[in-house]
Amino acid sequence: MVDGCELRVRISARRRRIGLTVERDRTLTLHVPRGCELRRVREFVRGSSAWIDDKTRLSEQRRQLHPVRTLQDGEIHRYLGRDYRLLVVDGEGSAGGEPSRVNASPVRLVAGRLQVDSSVAENPALIRAALADWYTRAGQRWTRGRLQPWAARMDVPEPEVRVRDLGHRWGSYRAGPANGIVSLHWATFQLPIHLVDYVIAHELAHAKVSGHGPDYWRLLGRALPECRQIKAELDELGRRVWMGDLST
Repeated sequence: MVDGCELRVRISARRRRIGLTVERDRTLTLHVPRGCELRRVREFVRGSSAWIDDKTRLSEQRRQLHPVRTLQDGEIHRYLGRDYRLLVVDGEGSAGGEPSRVNASPVRLVAGRLQVDSSVAENPALIRAALADWYTRAGQRWTRGRLQPWAARMDVPEPEVRVRDLGHRWGSYRAGPANGIVSLHWATFQLPIHLVDYVIAHELAHAKVSGHGPDYWRLLGRALPECRQIKAELDELGRRVWMGDLST
């Protein structure tokens, strides 16, 4: 607790700077280096009060704007900007009568449909997890061939890529062993390709410049001259992306 503000603390031996994250439920996570003095942490949190207020308010706005889903047969979901309709099928086979592979995912993209096995379709939590897993695996595969050209364009070593749930963040960059780690939210892969590319370039720029000051935007602008316009498009379209929230 700092001045009535409750924070969850994560300590990392790899981290050198203190950082703050506003989570999906609007709680705060404080990332601190191992051995960091409590006085330094308190000063950082107090100096970040305006940022915390702004990000908490933005998180609340986004929470209200992002759609909720029922995950029922016929519902529309997007992958790389294209619409696909959910189709509940018998778990023993696909809609086309072909048998499903042993231990295959309960979600598959087949003939323009996101097929969902009936074994999970009756439980919203199960189908939500299955869809998130499908986006995670599909996004991981797609990014393998996409990251290297952008890393070369940004003149940075190609980092490791992980696709996971990042709350309301599209992506993050973390320095570390080898060439660092770029993490992308599985929901990012609902966006059109040029917006996914922007998220990738945005995070790769952090391999050279932390924060979002003038130096950062100059760097990103050299690799992606239209970055400001694309960011505005992401801010607008991103509000209509499903982030995993279910209808009650």
